[in-house]
Amino acid sequence: MSNPAPRIVDIREFLKTPNLKIPDYQRPYKWTDKNVNQLIDDIQCHTDKSAYRLGTVVIHQETVDNLTALNIVDGQQRTITLLLIVMALIRNQKLEKIKGLADYQTNLSALEFSNDITIANIQNNYRVIERRINEFDEATILFFFNKCQLVQVTLNEISEAFQFFDSQNARGKDLEPHDLLKAYHLREMNSSSTEAERKQVVEKWEEMDTENLSKLFAQYLFRIRNWSKGASARYFSKNDVDVFKGVSPEVTEDYPFTKMYRIAHYYTEEYNQSMHRNIQQKNFTFPFQLDQTIINGKRFFEMIGYYDGLIKHIKEKQLSSTILTMKNSQGYYRTGDKYVRNLFYCGLIYYIDKFGEKELDKAIDKIFIWAFTLRLKLYSVGIDSVDNYALNRAHSRVQLFKCIREAIRPNEILNIKLEVLTEKKSTKTDTIEAFFKEQKYYEPKS
Repeated sequence: MSNPAPRIVDIREFLKTPNLKIPDYQRPYKWTDKNVNQLIDDIQCHTDKSAYRLGTVVIHQETVDNLTALNIVDGQQRTITLLLIVMALIRNQKLEKIKGLADYQTNLSALEFSNDITIANIQNNYRVIERRINEFDEATILFFFNKCQLVQVTLNEISEAFQFFDSQNARGKDLEPHDLLKAYHLREMNSSSTEAERKQVVEKWEEMDTENLSKLFAQYLFRIRNWSKGASARYFSKNDVDVFKGVSPEVTEDYPFTKMYRIAHYYTEEYNQSMHRNIQQKNFTFPFQLDQTIINGKRFFEMIGYYDGLIKHIKEKQLSSTILTMKNSQGYYRTGDKYVRNLFYCGLIYYIDKFGEKELDKAIDKIFIWAFTLRLKLYSVGIDSVDNYALNRAHSRVQLFKCIREAIRPNEILNIKLEVLTEKKSTKTDTIEAFFKEQKYYEPKS
């Protein structure tokens, strides 16, 4: 990456920047009244300082048909809020008598927004700002325009802009790992998709609840992918995002193993673009597998949406009476039981991902016995216990995820020999113990 030259700009200059745009692929404006009030409080608290830095804005300078646009890659939440403050100052005639600001106009006033979330938050936050704008005296207004500053980094390549965004935020505390993955895979789409496709991808991603998205990655996708490869998967952090990066969208890597992905990728594209598919309004879903090499860009976003739906279906569907046994356990809400339950669902999801619902009742019983053997063996269960158990490092005779990865028929999982317990250390597991006895996997010593 070329070495970007940061430039310090005050708010007065920044908001007058010509051709400053917020590209369609950006996420919606989601700042709340809490964020707005905090920003205003910070500005007011620092008026005695010579300057106050509000953060960094990363800009991609793009030229199309001899027209230059400055697209904000990072910093749009803050930029929109600053714009709203200026608009409120102008509309409430706060600048009319201030020398040098009486005729101030921002070049961002013509921005248009179509996203419903963005529009609702802009309307709400503008009302918040209007309520507080009377607190701005002349000294505060001059400080805001002339002494509040941004660090502006402008880059000519979109890949460099996103890479800079990644590197800046990887060291921060605000972004989740999946936020960095979103930026990475949007960047990968740049050369293989239209602006409309990128906008559609962002909109679908933002429709997903952030907390559920975090759980999807941390508790299911990350653990299944790592455990299937014999790797630890206790906590999903920014250091682990490479687990969800793969080959380029066009599958241009000239390696033998990529041929199958190239065939699947292009066949799916051509099939879904067929006139007959458009008439029937039936699309072919890319054949995703949890342990497969990821195709970057659009396929990544499709994959996350696919598994979000699959896992919700599995969790919500009453698959068997065995799961009722688990739900009726006295210790259902204990932390340790939650870890074991997650282990069970990871194993079940991985099985269904590979074999569908073939022999599913038997598979549920088998995976349940395997997972809850750990619960009966230990008085206290932690994430380290579950991680070691999944990797066959402690308390286990079977590395289930490796077995599923290598199996080519359901019977290879159904015929796994599991341990028969003769004693247990757990408490509040009577319902589970009864099921183990019924299945002949718990024969306590007399």
